[in-house]
Amino acid sequence: MNLFELTCNQFTERFRKQYGKGACHAESLYRSFYADVGFDPASLPCFAASPQSRQAVVTQFSHRVPEVIDRQSRDGVTKLALALSDGRVVETVVIPMANHATVCVSSQVGCRMGCRFCETGGMGLIRNLTAAEIVAQVFMVKVVLGIVARNVVFMGMGEPLDNFDAVVQAIRVLEDQRGLNIAKRRITLSTAGLVEGIRSLAALDWPHLKLAVSLNAADDVVRRSLMPVAGRHTMAALKQELQTFPMARGNVLLMEYVLIKGVNDDPAHAARLALFLKELPPVRLNLIPCNPRSSASYAPPSATDMDRFHQRLINDGIFVRMRKSKGADIQGACGQLGGRQAKGVGKR
Repeated sequence: MNLFELTCNQFTERFRKQYGKGACHAESLYRSFYADVGFDPASLPCFAASPQSRQAVVTQFSHRVPEVIDRQSRDGVTKLALALSDGRVVETVVIPMANHATVCVSSQVGCRMGCRFCETGGMGLIRNLTAAEIVAQVFMVKVVLGIVARNVVFMGMGEPLDNFDAVVQAIRVLEDQRGLNIAKRRITLSTAGLVEGIRSLAALDWPHLKLAVSLNAADDVVRRSLMPVAGRHTMAALKQELQTFPMARGNVLLMEYVLIKGVNDDPAHAARLALFLKELPPVRLNLIPCNPRSSASYAPPSATDMDRFHQRLINDGIFVRMRKSKGADIQGACGQLGGRQAKGVGKR
């Protein structure tokens, strides 16, 4: 029984059926597990009078914290390379904020979206992560490393909506107040714009969850040249889905736009982008200079061109921020994760 893949209520029900014990035992075990990396179920007082149950729990209880095989830090940003049970490696990034940290988690080993500017996209999809493997990344940061982590962003390796069931279950586990206690309003899911996945996510009616869409173009032709997935998900279809996406009061849609020199960075692109965004619910647009990857010719625009693009959007009434890439020096910034396996050293 693996607590990384279960909410407290789910664990309590399984615990009752398997051991004949109630919520008191189960909740005590669950809370203790998520509070201490050295947790030993045999030491809990609630099992003191029941050595038989204690032994059963010790025997059948299992969890695996991924092994940190590499750790790089620069300017406060830390990138962890974590070995999974099959030897595959995923990368998790810890981004410092004012008084806490944001954990950027991976949802797949590799990615099938094939975005031209993304290191992970060049790997192809190797496999999906389980809900337990996703949750374990946050556990590693928050419990094992003892970092005050308040936010989680699904912006690491992989397309979260391409691994829908595992990601949804991971979010349920992450937000459990008796465990890691990361509220949905502090969780952001980033997608390349999978229309069916956005529709399925909307059907869950989680208005506090933040949705980020990697847009990167103002028309279908440019978007398809950068993101092959856009060949089956037009901007018109994407817009239609986003217009009805449930959002709590005060929440906004997040749009990510990677600026690439000579591809999507001229004022005409900015004007078309503004028209697209104005037909959506409240939007906050993040402009991200293209980060170098190991085998691509894309480059960021000049500072002058980025400023001009930025100002044109402001003049058109768009809430836009120029986001500084953190972690680029350690290949931990947007679009850079996965280089370890891309170079053939992921499987041990």
